[in-house]
Amino acid sequence: MVETGVRRTARERPLAVVGALLAGAILALVAVPAQAAPRIKDLADFEGVRSNVLIGYGLVVGLNGTGDSLRNAVFTQESLVAMLERLGVATRGVNLNTKNVAAVMVTATLPPFARQGSRIDATVSAMGDAKSLLGGTLLATPLLGADGEVYAVAQGALAIGGFEAKGQAQSVTRGVPTAARLPAGAVVEREVPFALDSLPELRLALRNPDFTTAQRMAAAINARIAGAPARALDSTTVRLAVPTAYRGRTAALLSEIEQLPVEPDNPARIVIDERSGIIVIGDKVRISRVAVAQGNLTVRITETPQVSQPNPLAGGETVVVPRTNVEVDTQPERKLVVLETGATLDALVDGLNALGVGPRDMIAIIQAIKAAGALQAEIEVM
Repeated sequence: MVETGVRRTARERPLAVVGALLAGAILALVAVPAQAAPRIKDLADFEGVRSNVLIGYGLVVGLNGTGDSLRNAVFTQESLVAMLERLGVATRGVNLNTKNVAAVMVTATLPPFARQGSRIDATVSAMGDAKSLLGGTLLATPLLGADGEVYAVAQGALAIGGFEAKGQAQSVTRGVPTAARLPAGAVVEREVPFALDSLPELRLALRNPDFTTAQRMAAAINARIAGAPARALDSTTVRLAVPTAYRGRTAALLSEIEQLPVEPDNPARIVIDERSGIIVIGDKVRISRVAVAQGNLTVRITETPQVSQPNPLAGGETVVVPRTNVEVDTQPERKLVVLETGATLDALVDGLNALGVGPRDMIAIIQAIKAAGALQAEIEVM
């Protein structure tokens, strides 16, 4: 047994295990066979089968002094007074000073074909100066659709993912304590009418518009479903008539179609987020023959003043003598890297890594290659 001379501590071993697991996961993703193409249900939406957003305004009660200040949040006080009046309690004109109530906005998404009496999740967000919604209970809040009709009613205890602890000299906040979830806390009261079986034809809307992908999708449907002439209308829409064998069984037809694998064709694109230094390069990116060099001029000036102490018998004065050290680094080791015509994603990444540049410098290099006309790809800056 050969001794390497490097011993891992107990703290380093878990990190090594995590690193090994992460590397294994990445290799597993890379090893996915090319024929494992995404399904149509992952690439397109069926027209008419859609969700609807709901919104409502309500009150949260039961807070431990972390609610709205009624003097600063007038809408909270007016809502509290109006609610108590509906319950037969007259408080108008009374100076209320509770801090256990908060005005909130409630949002939810009504899924397609949601039936009356089914439950959906809701999100609750504070509107005023409430410090936390921890321990609060949402009172019955109607949730309205875009047409102004009530489609659901939300009520129940809130689930908070964050908290806030405060002392006189220090405070700790984790997450966002002024936002909460209401799991299965909204009851559907009105259904969105949609007769799926009465549709004479179906339309598929691609999430990423592309003519080639739309044509491949139509070809896959025609090869699987007999009597359903699918046709790509444009880069976003694929239309097909409901076959006679599936009349009154549209759900079965959708189940057959959405499982068909289709290989999407994406344009050559590079996405850059300059704020965080993130670069995402698509595998379709190609580069013409170009030479790239990158280097930074670094000037480092270090001040190390020294005290000059004369001999006691010399009769001189103690003075501070400046000492300045100037270093200039031109990084001469960085050479030109030649990228051949038609270089793939791997060649581009290897070439940029050979220059020893970081993500920030890579962004400038990619933009310079594009300006030189050697990059056949679209650059999208987020």
